[in-house]
Amino acid sequence: MGHVSKRLYSSASKLAVSTSRLKQFPPKEAILVPDSGKPNFFDPELWAALQPPPTSALTAFAHRIGLANVLSSADVVRRACTHKSFLNLHAKYYPSSPTPPTNANLATLGNSLMGLFASEHLHAAYPHLPTRVLKAAVSAHVGPLTCASVAQEMGAVPLLRWHRQPTTPMSPALLHSDALASIPRAITALVYQEISLQSARKFVQSFFLSRQVDLRSMIRFRDPKRALIETVEKFGRERPKSRLLKETGRYSNSPVFVVGIFSGQDKLGEGFGSSLKMAEYRAAEDSLHRLYLTRTPDHLLQVPSSTFPFKQGNIYKTGLEVPYTPGVLGEAEILYASSGRSNIVAPKRPTLEEIEARREGLDV
Repeated sequence: MGHVSKRLYSSASKLAVSTSRLKQFPPKEAILVPDSGKPNFFDPELWAALQPPPTSALTAFAHRIGLANVLSSADVVRRACTHKSFLNLHAKYYPSSPTPPTNANLATLGNSLMGLFASEHLHAAYPHLPTRVLKAAVSAHVGPLTCASVAQEMGAVPLLRWHRQPTTPMSPALLHSDALASIPRAITALVYQEISLQSARKFVQSFFLSRQVDLRSMIRFRDPKRALIETVEKFGRERPKSRLLKETGRYSNSPVFVVGIFSGQDKLGEGFGSSLKMAEYRAAEDSLHRLYLTRTPDHLLQVPSSTFPFKQGNIYKTGLEVPYTPGVLGEAEILYASSGRSNIVAPKRPTLEEIEARREGLDV
Protein backbone atom coordinates (compact mmCIF):
# COMPACT_ATOMS: atom_id res chain seq x y z
CA MET A 1 0.00 0.00 0.00
CA GLY A 2 1.39 3.37 -1.05
CA HIS A 3 1.94 6.39 1.14
CA VAL A 4 -1.16 8.17 -0.17
CA SER A 5 -3.32 5.12 0.45
CA LYS A 6 -2.08 4.80 4.01
CA ARG A 7 -2.86 8.46 4.68
CA LEU A 8 -6.32 8.06 3.21
CA TYR A 9 -7.23 5.06 5.32
CA SER A 10 -5.71 6.70 8.40
CA SER A 11 -7.78 9.85 7.85
CA ALA A 12 -10.90 7.78 7.14
CA SER A 13 -10.48 5.87 10.40
CA LYS A 14 -10.21 9.13 12.35
CA LEU A 15 -13.38 10.44 10.72
CA ALA A 16 -15.29 7.20 11.38
CA VAL A 17 -15.77 6.59 7.63
CA SER A 18 -16.07 2.88 6.92
CA THR A 19 -13.62 1.71 4.26
CA SER A 20 -16.39 -0.36 2.68
CA ARG A 21 -18.24 2.86 1.87
CA LEU A 22 -15.29 4.60 0.28
CA LYS A 23 -15.45 5.23 -3.44
CA GLN A 24 -13.00 3.75 -5.85
CA PHE A 25 -9.49 4.77 -4.93
CA PRO A 26 -7.58 6.61 -6.19
CA PRO A 27 -10.19 8.92 -7.72
CA LYS A 28 -9.63 10.39 -11.13
CA GLU A 29 -8.84 13.83 -9.79
CA ALA A 30 -5.95 12.36 -7.83
CA ILE A 31 -4.05 11.28 -10.93
CA LEU A 32 -4.25 13.96 -13.61
CA VAL A 33 -5.61 17.46 -13.94
CA PRO A 34 -8.63 17.45 -16.31
CA ASP A 35 -7.77 18.23 -19.96
CA SER A 36 -4.04 18.10 -19.26
CA GLY A 37 -1.37 15.54 -18.74
CA LYS A 38 0.06 17.12 -15.60
CA PRO A 39 -0.15 15.23 -12.29
CA ASN A 40 -2.52 16.70 -9.70
CA PHE A 41 -1.89 17.18 -6.00
CA PHE A 42 -4.32 15.09 -4.00
CA ASP A 43 -5.11 15.68 -0.31
CA PRO A 44 -6.50 12.46 1.20
CA GLU A 45 -7.62 14.17 4.42
CA LEU A 46 -9.68 16.68 2.44
CA TRP A 47 -11.17 13.93 0.30
CA ALA A 48 -12.11 11.90 3.38
CA ALA A 49 -13.72 14.96 4.96
CA LEU A 50 -15.98 15.31 1.92
CA GLN A 51 -17.34 11.79 2.35
CA PRO A 52 -20.62 11.48 4.30
CA PRO A 53 -20.51 9.53 7.55
CA PRO A 54 -21.94 5.98 7.34
CA THR A 55 -25.58 5.40 8.18
CA SER A 56 -24.64 2.94 10.90
CA ALA A 57 -22.63 5.60 12.77
CA LEU A 58 -25.53 8.07 12.55
CA THR A 59 -28.02 5.51 13.84
CA ALA A 60 -25.71 4.46 16.66
CA PHE A 61 -25.31 8.10 17.69
CA ALA A 62 -29.08 8.60 17.92
CA HIS A 63 -29.43 5.50 20.13
CA ARG A 64 -26.40 6.45 22.24
CA ILE A 65 -27.94 9.73 23.38
CA GLY A 66 -31.37 8.16 23.88
CA LEU A 67 -33.17 10.03 21.09
CA ALA A 68 -33.79 7.28 18.57
CA ASN A 69 -37.50 8.17 18.53
CA VAL A 70 -36.71 11.80 17.65
CA LEU A 71 -33.73 11.27 15.34
CA SER A 72 -35.47 8.42 13.54
CA SER A 73 -33.84 9.04 10.16
CA ALA A 74 -30.16 9.07 9.30
CA ASP A 75 -30.76 12.17 7.17
CA VAL A 76 -32.00 14.06 10.24
CA VAL A 77 -28.88 13.16 12.21
CA ARG A 78 -26.68 14.04 9.23
CA ARG A 79 -28.31 17.45 9.00
CA ALA A 80 -27.84 18.08 12.73
CA CYS A 81 -24.13 17.27 12.35
CA THR A 82 -23.52 19.39 9.22
CA HIS A 83 -22.29 22.91 9.92
CA LYS A 84 -23.07 25.67 7.45
CA SER A 85 -19.34 26.17 6.76
CA PHE A 86 -19.35 22.81 4.97
CA LEU A 87 -21.35 24.32 2.09
CA ASN A 88 -18.33 26.26 0.77
CA LEU A 89 -16.21 23.12 0.69
CA HIS A 90 -18.97 21.06 -0.92
CA ALA A 91 -19.72 23.68 -3.57
CA LYS A 92 -16.04 23.92 -4.48
CA TYR A 93 -15.53 20.23 -5.18
CA TYR A 94 -19.07 19.17 -6.11
CA PRO A 95 -20.62 22.20 -7.87
CA SER A 96 -23.19 20.12 -9.75
CA SER A 97 -24.40 18.13 -6.71
CA PRO A 98 -27.40 19.28 -4.64
CA THR A 99 -26.58 21.39 -1.60
CA PRO A 100 -26.70 19.32 1.61
CA PRO A 101 -28.98 20.61 4.40
CA THR A 102 -27.19 22.18 7.37
CA ASN A 103 -28.00 22.82 11.01
CA ALA A 104 -27.78 26.63 10.79
CA ASN A 105 -31.45 27.35 11.55
CA LEU A 106 -31.69 24.53 14.06
CA ALA A 107 -28.58 25.71 15.94
CA THR A 108 -29.97 29.26 16.18
CA LEU A 109 -33.28 28.03 17.55
CA GLY A 110 -31.59 25.59 19.92
CA ASN A 111 -29.25 28.27 21.24
CA SER A 112 -32.24 30.48 22.14
CA LEU A 113 -34.03 27.58 23.82
CA MET A 114 -30.97 26.59 25.84
CA GLY A 115 -30.48 30.17 26.96
CA LEU A 116 -34.12 30.33 28.03
CA PHE A 117 -33.95 27.08 30.01
CA ALA A 118 -30.66 27.98 31.71
CA SER A 119 -31.77 31.52 32.59
CA GLU A 120 -35.07 30.53 34.17
CA HIS A 121 -33.50 27.60 35.99
CA LEU A 122 -30.68 29.64 37.52
CA HIS A 123 -32.94 32.57 38.36
CA ALA A 124 -35.40 30.25 40.12
CA ALA A 125 -32.64 28.31 41.90
CA TYR A 126 -30.61 31.37 42.98
CA PRO A 127 -33.06 34.33 43.26
CA HIS A 128 -30.46 36.67 44.82
CA LEU A 129 -27.71 36.08 42.25
CA PRO A 130 -26.30 39.32 40.77
CA THR A 131 -27.06 39.96 37.11
CA ARG A 132 -23.44 39.81 35.99
CA VAL A 133 -22.89 36.52 37.77
CA LEU A 134 -26.16 35.15 36.37
CA LYS A 135 -24.97 35.85 32.82
CA ALA A 136 -21.64 34.16 33.53
CA ALA A 137 -23.42 31.16 35.03
CA VAL A 138 -25.65 30.81 31.95
CA SER A 139 -22.55 30.83 29.74
CA ALA A 140 -20.89 28.25 31.97
CA HIS A 141 -23.89 25.92 31.65
CA VAL A 142 -24.83 26.29 27.97
CA GLY A 143 -22.02 28.36 26.43
CA PRO A 144 -20.04 27.38 23.30
CA LEU A 145 -17.24 25.59 25.16
CA THR A 146 -19.74 23.61 27.24
CA CYS A 147 -21.73 22.65 24.13
CA ALA A 148 -18.53 21.50 22.41
CA SER A 149 -17.56 19.45 25.47
CA VAL A 150 -20.99 17.81 25.61
CA ALA A 151 -20.78 17.01 21.89
CA GLN A 152 -17.45 15.27 22.48
CA GLU A 153 -18.97 13.23 25.30
CA MET A 154 -21.84 12.27 23.00
CA GLY A 155 -19.36 10.98 20.43
CA ALA A 156 -20.34 13.49 17.75
CA VAL A 157 -16.80 14.49 16.73
CA PRO A 158 -16.44 11.90 13.93
CA LEU A 159 -19.86 12.86 12.54
CA LEU A 160 -19.21 16.60 12.27
CA ARG A 161 -18.99 18.00 8.73
CA TRP A 162 -17.44 21.43 8.64
CA HIS A 163 -14.69 23.51 7.06
CA ARG A 164 -12.30 25.84 8.86
CA GLN A 165 -12.72 29.50 7.91
CA PRO A 166 -10.20 32.31 8.47
CA THR A 167 -10.92 35.65 10.08
CA THR A 168 -12.77 38.13 7.87
CA PRO A 169 -13.73 41.79 8.42
CA MET A 170 -17.32 40.65 9.02
CA SER A 171 -16.79 37.56 11.18
CA PRO A 172 -14.14 35.93 13.40
CA ALA A 173 -12.36 32.72 12.53
CA LEU A 174 -14.38 29.51 12.74
CA LEU A 175 -12.75 26.95 15.03
CA HIS A 176 -13.50 23.28 15.48
CA SER A 177 -15.09 23.88 18.89
CA ASP A 178 -17.46 26.48 17.41
CA ALA A 179 -18.70 24.09 14.75
CA LEU A 180 -18.92 21.23 17.24
CA ALA A 181 -21.07 23.34 19.59
CA SER A 182 -23.78 23.57 16.93
CA ILE A 183 -24.65 19.86 17.25
CA PRO A 184 -26.22 19.91 20.77
CA ARG A 185 -28.03 23.12 19.88
CA ALA A 186 -29.48 21.57 16.74
CA ILE A 187 -30.53 18.46 18.65
CA THR A 188 -32.32 20.64 21.22
CA ALA A 189 -34.24 22.34 18.42
CA LEU A 190 -35.16 18.97 16.88
CA VAL A 191 -36.52 17.71 20.19
CA TYR A 192 -38.54 20.91 20.49
CA GLN A 193 -39.94 20.60 16.97
CA GLU A 194 -40.63 16.88 16.99
CA ILE A 195 -42.02 16.48 20.54
CA SER A 196 -42.60 19.47 22.81
CA LEU A 197 -41.03 22.30 24.75
CA GLN A 198 -41.08 20.20 27.91
CA SER A 199 -39.10 17.42 26.25
CA ALA A 200 -36.50 19.92 25.03
CA ARG A 201 -36.20 21.32 28.55
CA LYS A 202 -35.77 17.80 29.92
CA PHE A 203 -33.00 17.13 27.38
CA VAL A 204 -31.15 20.33 28.36
CA GLN A 205 -31.65 19.55 32.04
CA SER A 206 -30.15 16.08 31.63
CA PHE A 207 -27.10 17.03 29.58
CA PHE A 208 -26.34 20.61 30.73
CA LEU A 209 -28.16 21.96 33.78
CA SER A 210 -27.42 18.89 35.90
CA ARG A 211 -23.69 19.72 35.84
CA GLN A 212 -22.04 21.29 38.86
CA VAL A 213 -20.69 24.81 38.26
CA ASP A 214 -18.67 26.68 40.87
CA LEU A 215 -20.66 29.90 41.20
CA ARG A 216 -18.71 30.97 44.27
CA SER A 217 -15.60 31.66 42.23
CA MET A 218 -17.57 34.00 39.94
CA ILE A 219 -18.37 36.47 42.73
CA ARG A 220 -15.57 38.87 43.61
CA PHE A 221 -15.64 42.12 45.61
CA ARG A 222 -13.21 45.01 45.96
CA ASP A 223 -14.49 45.93 49.39
CA PRO A 224 -16.78 43.19 50.73
CA LYS A 225 -17.22 44.92 54.10
CA ARG A 226 -18.72 48.03 52.53
CA ALA A 227 -20.83 45.94 50.15
CA LEU A 228 -22.13 43.97 53.14
CA ILE A 229 -23.02 47.17 55.03
CA GLU A 230 -25.02 48.49 52.08
CA THR A 231 -26.70 45.12 51.56
CA VAL A 232 -27.72 44.78 55.20
CA GLU A 233 -29.08 48.32 55.18
CA LYS A 234 -31.12 47.50 52.08
CA PHE A 235 -32.76 44.58 53.91
CA GLY A 236 -33.49 46.80 56.93
CA ARG A 237 -31.36 44.80 59.35
CA GLU A 238 -29.00 45.96 62.06
CA ARG A 239 -25.60 47.16 60.97
CA PRO A 240 -23.12 44.26 60.84
CA LYS A 241 -20.45 44.06 63.52
CA SER A 242 -17.26 41.99 63.58
CA ARG A 243 -16.43 39.82 66.57
CA LEU A 244 -13.33 37.80 67.30
CA LEU A 245 -14.42 34.19 67.81
CA LYS A 246 -11.12 32.33 68.17
CA GLU A 247 -7.42 33.00 67.97
CA THR A 248 -4.17 31.18 68.39
CA GLY A 249 -0.51 32.16 68.23
CA ARG A 250 -1.05 35.92 68.45
CA TYR A 251 2.59 36.52 69.36
CA SER A 252 4.05 33.82 67.11
CA ASN A 253 5.16 33.92 63.48
CA SER A 254 1.99 32.26 62.25
CA PRO A 255 -1.07 33.53 64.13
CA VAL A 256 -4.59 32.48 63.15
CA PHE A 257 -7.68 34.57 63.85
CA VAL A 258 -11.31 33.56 63.32
CA VAL A 259 -13.74 36.45 62.94
CA GLY A 260 -17.52 36.31 62.70
CA ILE A 261 -19.82 39.05 61.42
CA PHE A 262 -23.15 39.46 63.20
CA SER A 263 -26.29 41.46 62.53
CA GLY A 264 -27.93 41.60 65.91
CA GLN A 265 -27.97 38.01 67.20
CA ASP A 266 -27.68 36.44 63.72
CA LYS A 267 -24.27 35.40 62.45
CA LEU A 268 -23.95 36.33 58.78
CA GLY A 269 -20.58 34.81 58.01
CA GLU A 270 -17.23 33.65 59.30
CA GLY A 271 -13.64 33.90 58.10
CA PHE A 272 -10.08 33.22 59.19
CA GLY A 273 -6.71 34.74 58.43
CA SER A 274 -3.24 35.51 59.66
CA SER A 275 -4.41 38.99 60.67
CA LEU A 276 -7.62 40.46 62.00
CA LYS A 277 -8.05 42.52 58.83
CA MET A 278 -7.72 39.47 56.60
CA ALA A 279 -10.14 37.44 58.74
CA GLU A 280 -12.68 40.27 58.71
CA TYR A 281 -12.34 40.58 54.91
CA ARG A 282 -13.02 36.86 54.43
CA ALA A 283 -15.91 36.92 56.89
CA ALA A 284 -17.60 39.75 54.98
CA GLU A 285 -17.02 37.90 51.71
CA ASP A 286 -18.47 34.72 53.19
CA SER A 287 -21.55 36.65 54.35
CA LEU A 288 -22.20 37.94 50.83
CA HIS A 289 -21.67 34.50 49.34
CA ARG A 290 -24.22 33.02 51.72
CA LEU A 291 -26.76 35.61 50.61
CA TYR A 292 -26.17 35.49 46.87
CA LEU A 293 -25.81 31.69 46.74
CA THR A 294 -28.95 30.95 48.73
CA ARG A 295 -30.52 28.09 46.77
CA THR A 296 -34.19 27.25 46.46
CA PRO A 297 -34.89 23.66 47.61
CA ASP A 298 -35.34 21.24 44.73
CA HIS A 299 -38.87 20.25 45.77
CA LEU A 300 -39.91 23.93 45.64
CA LEU A 301 -38.10 24.73 42.39
CA GLN A 302 -40.50 25.51 39.54
CA VAL A 303 -39.88 27.32 36.29
CA PRO A 304 -42.42 28.85 33.89
CA SER A 305 -41.67 26.44 31.03
CA SER A 306 -42.54 23.47 33.25
CA THR A 307 -46.24 24.28 32.85
CA PHE A 308 -46.36 23.26 29.19
CA PRO A 309 -47.57 19.72 28.37
CA PHE A 310 -45.35 16.91 27.08
CA LYS A 311 -47.69 16.08 24.20
CA GLN A 312 -47.28 17.13 20.60
CA GLY A 313 -49.41 19.80 18.98
CA ASN A 314 -50.54 23.29 19.88
CA ILE A 315 -49.27 24.03 23.37
CA TYR A 316 -52.25 26.32 23.99
CA LYS A 317 -54.84 23.69 23.11
CA THR A 318 -53.21 20.30 23.77
CA GLY A 319 -52.85 18.83 27.24
CA LEU A 320 -53.92 19.92 30.68
CA GLU A 321 -52.86 23.24 32.10
CA VAL A 322 -50.34 22.73 34.90
CA PRO A 323 -50.64 25.11 37.86
CA TYR A 324 -47.69 27.42 38.40
CA THR A 325 -46.74 29.34 41.50
CA PRO A 326 -44.01 31.89 40.85
CA GLY A 327 -41.20 32.08 43.35
CA VAL A 328 -40.34 35.10 45.43
CA LEU A 329 -38.32 37.61 43.46
CA GLY A 330 -34.87 38.24 44.86
CA GLU A 331 -33.86 41.65 46.08
CA ALA A 332 -32.23 43.85 43.47
CA GLU A 333 -28.47 43.86 43.73
CA ILE A 334 -26.81 46.84 45.33
CA LEU A 335 -25.38 49.55 43.08
CA TYR A 336 -21.96 48.77 44.48
CA ALA A 337 -21.90 45.66 42.23
CA SER A 338 -18.93 43.31 42.28
CA SER A 339 -15.41 43.86 40.98
CA GLY A 340 -16.42 47.27 39.63
CA ARG A 341 -17.03 45.95 36.10
CA SER A 342 -20.80 46.46 35.87
CA ASN A 343 -20.42 49.60 33.69
CA ILE A 344 -23.16 51.23 35.78
CA VAL A 345 -22.57 54.84 36.77
CA ALA A 346 -23.84 54.86 40.32
CA PRO A 347 -24.78 58.07 42.14
CA LYS A 348 -22.50 59.47 44.81
CA ARG A 349 -22.69 57.20 47.82
CA PRO A 350 -22.79 58.54 51.37
CA THR A 351 -19.85 57.85 53.60
CA LEU A 352 -20.05 55.40 56.49
CA GLU A 353 -20.21 58.33 58.93
CA GLU A 354 -23.16 59.81 57.05
CA ILE A 355 -24.97 56.46 57.09
CA GLU A 356 -24.39 56.10 60.82
CA ALA A 357 -25.55 59.67 61.49
CA ARG A 358 -28.65 59.12 59.38
CA ARG A 359 -29.56 56.06 61.40
CA GLU A 360 -29.23 58.09 64.57
CA GLY A 361 -31.46 60.87 63.19
CA LEU A 362 -28.77 63.54 63.02
CA ASP A 363 -28.63 66.26 60.38
CA VAL A 364 -25.65 65.82 58.06
